[in-house]
Amino acid sequence: PIFRSANKFCAIIMFVYLYVFQVALKIIKHCKEQGAGELSQGVLSGLLHNNTVEVTNCFPRPSNENNDFDEHLYQLEMLRKLREVNVDHFHVGWYQSTFLGSFLNKNFIESQFDYQQMAEESVVIVYDPLQTNQGNLSFKAYRLTKKLMQLYSGGDKSFTPEGLSSKGLDFHNILEEIPVTVRTSNLGNVLISEIIGSNPYNGKGDFMSLSTGSYLEKNVHSLIEGADELCQDAQKLHNYQRNVARQQQQIENYKQKRQHENDARKARGEAPLPEEDVNKIFRPNLPPNRLEHLLSTGQIATYCDHLTEYASQSFGKLFIAESVQKQSTEG
Repeated sequence: PIFRSANKFCAIIMFVYLYVFQVALKIIKHCKEQGAGELSQGVLSGLLHNNTVEVTNCFPRPSNENNDFDEHLYQLEMLRKLREVNVDHFHVGWYQSTFLGSFLNKNFIESQFDYQQMAEESVVIVYDPLQTNQGNLSFKAYRLTKKLMQLYSGGDKSFTPEGLSSKGLDFHNILEEIPVTVRTSNLGNVLISEIIGSNPYNGKGDFMSLSTGSYLEKNVHSLIEGADELCQDAQKLHNYQRNVARQQQQIENYKQKRQHENDARKARGEAPLPEEDVNKIFRPNLPPNRLEHLLSTGQIATYCDHLTEYASQSFGKLFIAESVQKQSTEG
């Protein structure tokens, strides 16, 4: 079978290996051809060795412009073709491009949830072209945590404040990040050595380049937008709590009024009024779904990590540049 049973692979995935010519370059090429700002997605194939997912091949998902296109059948056919040419054809996950790390949304969670239900060892690799342009090859692998898998299987009704509290789920334990290692074969290493020898790269100005300001500025703008969304979500929760408190007060007033009426009827020797279901008279307020709140908070944490990383690099370059300038001035 193309999709393996998850019962045999219950061990925790510790590493993800990418074979650079087969996977990393294909993902980079696909994202570049798709265009800046466009979402690129594809399927990963490979093997599971001990606690390591070895991703040895991938292929992109075509743009779904035709309504008659069946993506599931397309993936099955592609994996069969890989098997016919003796290429690793086991489905080990999928990949997706992102812009400034803004990938954490409900569609992302739903896709990874479906993959992990089919095969527990499935991973998603997130590639950020903009961060790669800053000099850091950005390949990160993620899986949904067991707490989120259990809660998500219960549907939207599980993502209530009480449901999250019972599972101890917050934005820190939505995803688990898995280390990614890019590997090349011996022949690939020889080829890279020949390319470096024939075309030596002279990056004299890149080391002291302070051109990370635009990247930091974009992250700050994204952080502000995320904070606005979080404030709107907090206002929804506040309105829900206020409506619940108001309804509880109305219920208490109704019960007291009902009790006074029954006491008066008993004093007149009449039968008390029959008990009624309060929930039929006062319709309960539905609690807001807290999944969007979790995802927004997790996305803000990602922006903060990016700001911390690049701000520390920029400050380091500024201090080095200041020292060099002082030495040249004194000399």
